[in-house]
Amino acid sequence: MGLVALQGGGDADPALSSAQDAEDFEQELVDQYALAMAAAGLTDGHIRGTRSTVIEFARSMTGPLWEASCADADRFMAEQRRLGNSVSTRAGKAGVLAGFYEFVIARYEGTIRRSTGVTVEQPIDEFNRQPGASLGKVRVPPSDAEIDTLFAVWRESIPQARKYLPAARDYFAASLWRRLGLRINETVMLDIRDWRPDLGGFGKLHVRFGKGSGSRGPKPRLVPAINGADQLIDWWLAEVRHQYGPDWADGDAPLLPSERFDHELGRCGRAGANALRRGLAINTDQWLPAWSGQLTPHVLRHYCASSLYEAGMDIKALQELLGHQWISSTSGYIHVRSEHIELAWKNANQRVEARFAIDSKEG
Repeated sequence: MGLVALQGGGDADPALSSAQDAEDFEQELVDQYALAMAAAGLTDGHIRGTRSTVIEFARSMTGPLWEASCADADRFMAEQRRLGNSVSTRAGKAGVLAGFYEFVIARYEGTIRRSTGVTVEQPIDEFNRQPGASLGKVRVPPSDAEIDTLFAVWRESIPQARKYLPAARDYFAASLWRRLGLRINETVMLDIRDWRPDLGGFGKLHVRFGKGSGSRGPKPRLVPAINGADQLIDWWLAEVRHQYGPDWADGDAPLLPSERFDHELGRCGRAGANALRRGLAINTDQWLPAWSGQLTPHVLRHYCASSLYEAGMDIKALQELLGHQWISSTSGYIHVRSEHIELAWKNANQRVEARFAIDSKEG
């Protein structure tokens, strides 16, 4: 499929009388999907990756995109595996194609049927959709003792750090993952105004860039500052954040800043996800070497969920805290510490023992 200028929309059905007409209309479908994603607030990088995958799929076909069948998708996914692409890459491409065809069916099915006589089908189904890389894998987080030791020693080391401000910031970010289970991309997008101490009994963080499902864009939520997070945020704002510069009173300034000051905007730049990951990795190497290379922001998110569940938090409340659309996703975070299997086994044995005791007395 060639790339041409956007042909533009219109109410009239397209006249697809030549191969060039069909190619141009394919291009318009892709570009209109890109516009829809932009309207939903998705990033330029996500949109570029999506367009690239759809175009790659189009080039693998012998006919136009609207004639794609499950067999076409089967061949495409098999080729992705032959090329050595990882499970997560293949799963991502399958998800992209599924989303694109949902868009085409919803907005263009009638137009295409009237112009070509073809009924557009969804080529990605439960049989050829590659499951995600995490399917079947269990993230076992560190124990409470290990986490407590890591963060206690880390906190004590901050005043002696070569660069105090980044050291304190990295500790603060990792503590949010540990205590509230925030995703790393949600964390870096927090602004100062997103801390609302006036809401609820503990105050709440307004997570404006929560992970949305599929291609629906960000899913905001309010996260209560439980589990000691309110004291953590108070420490950060009262003792550290103002040392980065005068933007500490600007509500639009990042809650987690970089050391670079943007003079045009009059506030600090935003700390990048890689810098925060590196801060966690360095301190894990130093203070909890048994977990070197294994303790990631997402593992701390799992730790938060499993520790809160063990402390008695209801799974539905955990689902809301973590921002999951499906409670089954939350279940995958807590089963490591759940003892319902062990308890069921213990109770079953107790019932058997009680029945034998009754039978022996009657005998």
